[in-house]
Amino acid sequence: MNRYLYFIFFAISAITYGQHDISIIASLNTQTNSLIIQQEVVFTNTTDTSLSEIYFNDWANSFSSKTTPLAKRFAENYDASFHFEKNEKRGNTQIKKITNAQGGLLSWERGKQVDILKVNLTNPLLPNEKFTLNLDYTVTLPDDKFTRYGATKDGNYKLKYWYLSPAVYRDNWEIYSNKNTDDLFAGPSNFKIILNINPEFSVTSDFDTVAEEISKSTKLITLEGKQRRNAIIHLEKNNTFKIISTDKLDVVTNLDDEKVNPPIRALVVDRVVHFLNDKLGDYPHKAMLVSKADYKSSPVYGLNQLPSFISPFPDGFEYDIEQLKTITRNYIENTLHLHPREDYWLTGALQIYLMKEYVDTYYPKMKIIGNLSDFWIIRWAHAADLEFNDQYPLLYLNMARNNLHQSLNTPKDSLVKFNKQIASDYYAGNGFSYLADYIGKESLLRTIKEFYSENKNRLVTSKRFQKTLESNTDLPINWFFEEYVSKRNIIDFKIKKVQEVGDSLKVTIKDKQHTKMPVSLYGLNKKEIVFKDWVAPIDSIVTVTIPKKGIKRLALNYEAKIPEFNQRNNYKSVKGLFNRPLQFRLFQDVEDPKYNQLFFMPIFEYNLYDGFTTGVKLYNKTVLTKGLNYKIEPQYGLRSNTIIGSGSVSFTQQFRNQNKTHYATRYGISGSYYSYNVDLFYKRISPFIVFAFRPENDLRNNEKQFINLRAVNVFRDEDPLDLDADPNYSVFNFQYVYSNPNLINYFRGVVDYQISSRFSKLSTTFEYRKLFLSNRQLNVRAFAGVFLFNDTRQNDDFFSFALDRPTDYLFDYNYYGRSEDTGLFSQQLIVAEGGFKSKLEPAFANSWITTINTSTSIWRWIFAYGDAGLVHNTRLGTQAVFDTGIRLNLVEDYFELYFPLYSNLGWEPGLPNYDQRIRFIVTLSPSTLLKLFTREWY
Repeated sequence: MNRYLYFIFFAISAITYGQHDISIIASLNTQTNSLIIQQEVVFTNTTDTSLSEIYFNDWANSFSSKTTPLAKRFAENYDASFHFEKNEKRGNTQIKKITNAQGGLLSWERGKQVDILKVNLTNPLLPNEKFTLNLDYTVTLPDDKFTRYGATKDGNYKLKYWYLSPAVYRDNWEIYSNKNTDDLFAGPSNFKIILNINPEFSVTSDFDTVAEEISKSTKLITLEGKQRRNAIIHLEKNNTFKIISTDKLDVVTNLDDEKVNPPIRALVVDRVVHFLNDKLGDYPHKAMLVSKADYKSSPVYGLNQLPSFISPFPDGFEYDIEQLKTITRNYIENTLHLHPREDYWLTGALQIYLMKEYVDTYYPKMKIIGNLSDFWIIRWAHAADLEFNDQYPLLYLNMARNNLHQSLNTPKDSLVKFNKQIASDYYAGNGFSYLADYIGKESLLRTIKEFYSENKNRLVTSKRFQKTLESNTDLPINWFFEEYVSKRNIIDFKIKKVQEVGDSLKVTIKDKQHTKMPVSLYGLNKKEIVFKDWVAPIDSIVTVTIPKKGIKRLALNYEAKIPEFNQRNNYKSVKGLFNRPLQFRLFQDVEDPKYNQLFFMPIFEYNLYDGFTTGVKLYNKTVLTKGLNYKIEPQYGLRSNTIIGSGSVSFTQQFRNQNKTHYATRYGISGSYYSYNVDLFYKRISPFIVFAFRPENDLRNNEKQFINLRAVNVFRDEDPLDLDADPNYSVFNFQYVYSNPNLINYFRGVVDYQISSRFSKLSTTFEYRKLFLSNRQLNVRAFAGVFLFNDTRQNDDFFSFALDRPTDYLFDYNYYGRSEDTGLFSQQLIVAEGGFKSKLEPAFANSWITTINTSTSIWRWIFAYGDAGLVHNTRLGTQAVFDTGIRLNLVEDYFELYFPLYSNLGWEPGLPNYDQRIRFIVTLSPSTLLKLFTREWY
């Protein structure tokens, strides 16, 4: 009876969500890359509310300026191409008029959301009534390099979000701007599209072609599609699409692979379609469009993205997976009309879970690194043991370990890019694997098929999926939706204690995060599973009793079906002290929770005084971040002929309550022993603690604050040429840092206080960078420092503020030749303290200093810079200094050249040895360079 009522509910809901009729006549102007559109919309009010206005999604207009929500999203992701592009390359919508069926003009307006159009009705539209609107407008198409859709450099066109689509009304209007998250929410509509194009173009879509008229100057193509939420069309001079026919549907695709011949491609696509038909049900349309643009917007991330000549996968596998991912996504999105910004997680869960099932079925032994796992130098690594499907929890954990994971019900436009592109879908798909192991795979697959069949071509929510799942199992599954989906939890179980009681074992299990989720318990004998059972959702601690027979070791989540944050505490030996044996590995590896891992790798470095150094690094850091990290780096300097090196240990405590700004605290100590001059060495020991803060509930916000506390203890060899200098000193350093780096507006501020037995000083630094709408960039940096007391000023300027080249007595900067006064290494520039580029006198301030450093763009990466300041020394008084010049900003903060022109010294190019006055910034640190490429993802 309950099941009968359930079906009635779905039948009623189908009536509630009707459809609109959309007719479009679009003429292409290739000279202006624009579409001249006459559009008729028969809008049906399927709500129980009278409507006085109708909203339309005008996402083509989201490209219209540098200040739209889309433009701001590009800037947030450090994508400068949109900002620097010409206006005519961005695209826009120009509305000519909007009328009713009788030709009467209707007023319309845009608010702050320039890609949302509001049309005011003359009279309220009552429930179940229809209203006809005629819209006359022109859409200028953007360059396709921004979103992979638009006008291409080859003169082709890829159309998506190119017309005005009616917004959805459910209690209120579901309207929001385009933020390049591919999540336009539109209900199913019936389309009729007439394209007026040049004869040279071919038209590709998954609509039905019902008419075609060709003359010498024009081609008229008529397309029709029923129950569609979007109209994606490709116009090409040379058609790259092929039709692969199956007995279920036609796949229209331009995905190809030169290593796979056409018959094999057809077999691959046929297998994918039949697999999805079996797991989901019949696809309701005759054809499906599968394009390179769709795939590249959401590729299969991993080694399969390497160039073909070094591909580690067998021929055909990459093509199969590319088609699988794109077809699966389209299969779901084109039929299940889930809210793409709110319920995207369910689409991702279905896609990734079905992909995992496909790989398990047809590629059960495929490794995550493909054939590379057979190489002798890699075969020993744990990465070589990982299956292809192991990448999904691994990439999610990359974000969880960095405290950047987000709940699955986070709106899609609020996701960090890495989560949007990769981790959230992977976590959702892992959740289905978790469910399948818990309730049984058949129950989950039955649920998926029923949900798909009952909700095709309807507006549907994830709550309906929950109801369908509850009807297919007797086990409680509310934890999945209330905890796994809805909260920003991490999952971390631990075996707390094991007791032998007769022929049984009493196992105490702790849920360290209080997530109220179930966990699988295994009994092991070496690598053999002799026992497995599920423990019901745990709130905190639970004790279960299991048979002891044959069990040598116990494990939680042994087969890693649960995407658990830390599996290293999941093991407990029934007898013995060691739950996990020690394992040594060459080079950094993927974490293997079954072992205590220690890695070692050769290292090669260089500095002027030790020369080339070689040694070995011993450390515990894996590919995934850990809370406790340690490393020891003994090295041998080939020039100094001395054993040198460094070491550190740190522990990071993360706080994952998204309602708190304090997100991490790091404690640690580091030490180093290197040369600081020829045959002179230093030892540096520094305990530290860092408190990190960020805005509540907004991981996309780049704003961060840090409080750094440390004690720097330095012990140096005495310099025989400077016997008055104190070689040993200790400095306590308090530092507050505010950072908000963005492409358009960059700001960073630092307040620094230092105290030692010989001096006390306070300084502040402010940096601001502005990219204007005119494409001109302005950089301003201000520094001010003052000694509160200074008992060292009679001796030297070692602890003084520097105008252009700090002495770096705390050994914070990566100087390649820190004690050099002449030669190439002395020209290395680190913009700190005074920040000057010219070498002026006085070079130091033993009382106070204030400077300002500015630069502005002249043309692209060529800047003019200028510095000015006041330097005060106790014996010399206050002196004004300045310099100007040209800055080549090749890669901001990473590779820059400074050419002085005019300063207190006069016209510097006319002075002797001008080549030695040129300054450079060169960053060689791999970890620092990596940030240049990862900042847009995190």
